Amino acid sequence: MSKLSPSLEALIEKGLFDRLPVTFSTYFYEQTRDWELLFPAEQSYYERLFGLFDKSDPQEVDRLFEGVRAAERLMGVSEANWPKRSFTLQQVDFLNRSSHYPEWRKAVSAVFAKVDPILDAEVARHGRPRVVIVLSPAEMPVGPDRQWARIAQHGKRVPVDVPEDGSDYIPLLLTGKPAAAHAPPLADLYMASKDAPAYGAWCVEVGDRLAAMSRQAGVVRLSYQRLADYRARLMSEVQKAVDDEQIKGPQQLVARLKQMKIRAGEGDLAGDALLAEFARAILLSGNGTLLINNTFVEWASVQGIRRARPFVTVIAYGIRNKVKPFSSLLIYTDQDKSTPIPTQADMLGSYVDLEIFHQYIWQEFMKYAEYRGNTAFLFVADGTDEALAIGPPDFPLLSASSPQRLESIFGAMKDWLGC
Repeated sequence: MSKLSPSLEALIEKGLFDRLPVTFSTYFYEQTRDWELLFPAEQSYYERLFGLFDKSDPQEVDRLFEGVRAAERLMGVSEANWPKRSFTLQQVDFLNRSSHYPEWRKAVSAVFAKVDPILDAEVARHGRPRVVIVLSPAEMPVGPDRQWARIAQHGKRVPVDVPEDGSDYIPLLLTGKPAAAHAPPLADLYMASKDAPAYGAWCVEVGDRLAAMSRQAGVVRLSYQRLADYRARLMSEVQKAVDDEQIKGPQQLVARLKQMKIRAGEGDLAGDALLAEFARAILLSGNGTLLINNTFVEWASVQGIRRARPFVTVIAYGIRNKVKPFSSLLIYTDQDKSTPIPTQADMLGSYVDLEIFHQYIWQEFMKYAEYRGNTAFLFVADGTDEALAIGPPDFPLLSASSPQRLESIFGAMKDWLGC
């Protein structure tokens, strides 16, 4: 296991983890095996979690884990079959095969049900303003009055003053200036501020417009388009591994997939080990991210929210292609090579997908204490005269009645962040 933070190393040395149920403490060891590949927010969570156990009354901690210990006894967990500080695939199989696995899961969930609210309250006390901007493409087959229907009741539809030059719409929204000014976007301005945390601003998109606008070091830029070479190689390598390497099962396949890292010539993400691994995991998660552009944006955004908890998030969807029949989605086959059927843009399917994705994105953010009560959301369809704003009551756009200029909307978001 790689070196942990000094605070966790001290707790290990102190013997805290040896006092916890062996299945719980060793699961932690597995989750943090690659400590340097965890985002700061993830590292902070583990530090706060086990710091709480350390500060709590030992008898209270014992009572908290009574259910887990009882489940371990039912499962037959002992030092003989589960040595301390050991968590192997065989032990995972041991848990999964046990008839008492549901009891163990329920007991572990009960622990987090009591602990997480305490940790969330701590996060909320130190909350800072955050901004989320979600962009839909100009080619959507419906107007803004029919978009964001699943979440519109949580916010306010804001009238927008559309600029004469449509190409300036997104630059004015994200930078406050027309495209010709090449002004820094909101994500760059935030990361240029003195107290911006690492991985604090994310741009996730189908194309590369956001990435082309951004120049500030530290902004995470995930572009489906810019990962095209890596995606093509992954599809080829996965197919070859399945066909030629006689992989016997899912464990062997997972181990093989972990070797398929992004190369230096396949994108800027290769220069950051954490983001390189993040991109690999997103593309090889098996849910269509290699093949469907908007699915990539959705899944990358959800995982970025869950793991990194960014302060500024800009998400840009596009128009996806129609999924071709019998295209071997489950084994990552390149659709253009696997079938002679011409590729077609799916306008209606994209609209249906995005209505669901908008809801998923908003709900994902609201799962976490970091975003509750201090996050300004703006859902925008490129080129349209209306946007959806969701946020706390004091978010200025919620009181807008007249059409808002895009540079004014940018200013409101910038002021909300305080950058």
